[in-house]
Amino acid sequence: MYYKIFNSRFSTVYAFVLAYLVISFVIRSFFFVLSYQELELSFLNVISIIAFGFLYDFGAAIFFVFIYAMYLLFLPSKFIGSVVDKLLVYFILSLTLFIMLFSFLGEIPFWEEFNTRYNFIAVDYLIYTYEVVENINQSYPLPLLISLLLFLCLALLYIFTVTKKMRHTFIVKTAFKYRLLHFSVLFVISLFFIQFVNNKQSEISANTYNNEVSKNGVYSFFAAYRSNELDFKTFYASLPKKEAFQMIREELKQDNQAFLSSESTVFLRDTKSDTTGIKPSIILICLESFNADFMESFGNTKGLTPNLDSLASQSVLFTNMYATGTRTVRGMEAITLSVPPTPGHSIVRRPDNSSLYSIASVLRQKDYDMNFFYGGDGYFDNMNSFFGGQGFDIVDRNRGNPLSDAINTTRTNITDDEVTFENAWGICDEDIYAKVLQTADANYEKGNPTFNFVMTTSNHRPYSFPTGKIDLPQGSRASAVKYTDYALGDFMKKAQQKPWFKNTVFVIIADHCASSAGKWDITIQKHHIPAFIYNLPETPAVKVSRLVSQIDIMPTVFGYLNWNYSTALYGKDIRKMTKKEERALIGNYRTVGLLRNDIFTEINDRKQVQQYNWDAALKQMHKIKTTNKPLEALTISYYQTASERYKNGWMKEPLAKRH
Repeated sequence: MYYKIFNSRFSTVYAFVLAYLVISFVIRSFFFVLSYQELELSFLNVISIIAFGFLYDFGAAIFFVFIYAMYLLFLPSKFIGSVVDKLLVYFILSLTLFIMLFSFLGEIPFWEEFNTRYNFIAVDYLIYTYEVVENINQSYPLPLLISLLLFLCLALLYIFTVTKKMRHTFIVKTAFKYRLLHFSVLFVISLFFIQFVNNKQSEISANTYNNEVSKNGVYSFFAAYRSNELDFKTFYASLPKKEAFQMIREELKQDNQAFLSSESTVFLRDTKSDTTGIKPSIILICLESFNADFMESFGNTKGLTPNLDSLASQSVLFTNMYATGTRTVRGMEAITLSVPPTPGHSIVRRPDNSSLYSIASVLRQKDYDMNFFYGGDGYFDNMNSFFGGQGFDIVDRNRGNPLSDAINTTRTNITDDEVTFENAWGICDEDIYAKVLQTADANYEKGNPTFNFVMTTSNHRPYSFPTGKIDLPQGSRASAVKYTDYALGDFMKKAQQKPWFKNTVFVIIADHCASSAGKWDITIQKHHIPAFIYNLPETPAVKVSRLVSQIDIMPTVFGYLNWNYSTALYGKDIRKMTKKEERALIGNYRTVGLLRNDIFTEINDRKQVQQYNWDAALKQMHKIKTTNKPLEALTISYYQTASERYKNGWMKEPLAKRH
């Protein structure tokens, strides 16, 4: 009996599981060393990392071999050891080994970029293979990596077949009842992991690095795939609907506003100015992955941003501005929709997201033309569909993707002769700015005020850009930051020579920081971004230190322009905020929170609410034992109402106002 059970074709399955566990342990050890200074280490923490790590690794290994095990079970005995059987065995094993090793090697650059195991970002990136593959190819020696991958795959396959005993297991006749026994054990183990083991169970530490090191990349990937849409009431602490909506109505209203309805779910309100409004053209430049601390204005001493610092010194500079999220689509969502970062996918990437109440709704009230500029293919992350659905004309770089044309709006393609440099993510910042200048010239001739939303791309791995522009070599974050600054400075110098410059306001803001990983689920300082308004008529340079979010930038611009308008936005005019009203809304994919004064209230998809004292000087958080109930209720209300408004279609702009 012993011989028949363990000296069988399933021995290869167990050898694969063992190999997977060994390699995964090596990868985890590597991440442990990389993150050593960030980890909270104690005997119990180390045991927890090892134990959860083994659990998830074992589950992932079982999933990897399941298809091979099915083949071994159902192949009729008479075909065992045949040429076809041998070919299929080698093919299945080779493919499984390749996928396994690819997933392991892929985790290393992913960890380097995000300091996490595979998550929803990896799931999203599967859709946009061109940008991702090109980014990897331009960032790393891809031919060498593929060669290494193939070598490791062949080496493991050789190890599996080198001994006489292992070769024998490929062809040994094993009765169906014993094969069924092996398979049944694997099947039960698989069911156990599917039903009872989820990725959240490893998140027992307040330190994100501890949790991420303990996880398994493949297990995390499929956990993210299964949970990339989150229903607020199912996963989060909530309040009675009327209470939540009434609380936010009171929170949003400013002294120059009046609600147009007493219904609690209606946020539409009139904004009045006591001064005659002006209608300059507006160019909003959203800087890719740009931390506040890249700039000398925020303490950097490396001299990377002389142009940005010069412009900021002549502007209304917001020194305490925070990004709502950790990805470009979150920054776009916050700036355009002026809405808290609801859990799950950004609204930019969700279905049925056209004609939402947004800054476009306000701009239409003032008869603005609107353009969205992107140096890559705007099909990426659903950008073209989203901006087109809000009424923007699209200017982007279509590199032959037929799906890119499936948008209901005017679209202008950036042609080859307009491109001097291009990488995986799109054309360089200088080229996109050249297109903006060209379009602004044409708009000036038409005489209509125009709002141009410009999304840059150069400050992104592989950190490549035209040579001879700055004094740093390509390939590093610092050089990409300096080139981003150079390109913006060059654009501003050219814009200042244009006849439309004196009647154009420039809004400069980042989409998110270059890195968001830290000890906590949400690391506040990793959301601190630069933001300023340049060239406002009759407005002196000033530093505004109020605590605010990206959602507030455009309502503040409207305030400086003294507009009367209707709004249903969550954002507020920063100038009219009292100290009591200051707050920053910050989130990542599953966890969201609100920072007010020195208290950060965090809610997550396990219906938990946690509060921390935030020490801005030391950049440290300490958990609060006694809950501040009003702040807890306010935080829940912000995200609950935003989620319900989108889910129920209440963010849709009335049809009569869309034209």
